[in-house]
Amino acid sequence: MTPDTNIDPSRCRILIAEDDAELNHQLTTMMGDAGYQTCSCLDGEAVLEAVARQPYQLILLDLMLPKLDGISVLRLLRKSSRIPVIVVTAKGAEEERITGLRHGADDYISKPFNQVELLLRVEALLRRAQPMVVQKPEALEIDQLTLKLSDLQARVGAEELELTAIQFNLLWELAANRGDVLSKAYLSREVLNRPLGAYDRSLDMHLSRVRRKLCRAGWRGERLQTVRGKGYCLK
Repeated sequence: MTPDTNIDPSRCRILIAEDDAELNHQLTTMMGDAGYQTCSCLDGEAVLEAVARQPYQLILLDLMLPKLDGISVLRLLRKSSRIPVIVVTAKGAEEERITGLRHGADDYISKPFNQVELLLRVEALLRRAQPMVVQKPEALEIDQLTLKLSDLQARVGAEELELTAIQFNLLWELAANRGDVLSKAYLSREVLNRPLGAYDRSLDMHLSRVRRKLCRAGWRGERLQTVRGKGYCLK
């Protein structure tokens, strides 16, 4: 049963991020029966890939996800998006709920949950939400490295770097998320505009070239780090 609401579920796409396959299926069925469009993910990296592919009006986010935990997913999402997020936590996991809210979650619900309560929370959050993308800054500066988004310009001090569009966008993503490890799958979507292939080494090649160009300009290119098994990070 879906309570009366001014939300048109058929126009709302909900992403369900839950690694328990059975619960994921139950949530997908529940939301589908209520009229929502749904997509499901079983790990944190898949969430970021899904969001990069198409817009969603709400995410149901389990915090205990494999590959990339829910808090890390939330932190990365909040750098570029205000998509509403309801975190799903275990019963009594008060610290997890607090951490989720501190990192930008809009609401939470504990397992096991009441179906009607969850639907009401989803509907209430959708009514409150006004889709809004956080504007990217026009420029970034890190220790004499300046990146200007409008013309894809990169400089170290007064020296301009000759970067391709892909190289600039890769450097921009890492600079904008400085200190965070960005997965190859996420960067492939954001920078190369394609899914990551099993044997795709394009990102490695582009990162290596950016690193060399930074070093030649007198900037510590080694700060662009490869984190084995996880992705890349700018320290």
